Amino acid sequence: MFVELDDKNFKQETSNGLKLVDFYTTWCKYCINQQSVLEELSDNGFWIGKLDCDKYQKIAQEHGVSGFPSFILFKNGKIAAQFAGYHTKSQLLNKLTGHLT
Repeated sequence: MFVELDDKNFKQETSNGLKLVDFYTTWCKYCINQQSVLEELSDNGFWIGKLDCDKYQKIAQEHGVSGFPSFILFKNGKIAAQFAGYHTKSQLLNKLTGHLT
């Protein structure tokens, strides 16, 4: 399930559970290529939020995002992991499953 995040719903949406947020831009080639991998994860039941960093630069800056795509994994509102760059499905699954417990 994809959830479009913005300055109104970001804190609420990431406050509980395990939430992977994709910080992206519409012009980034790697972000565009990453989309299909994220769709597969979402289809398998992982919650994925997407934040357009061109529209919501302040949130991206607050979280130290400087490259795209960047990911932050939130667990109950706290940052559990942060990583950047294109990732394969297996790489993302490894990062997510390590935080499921």
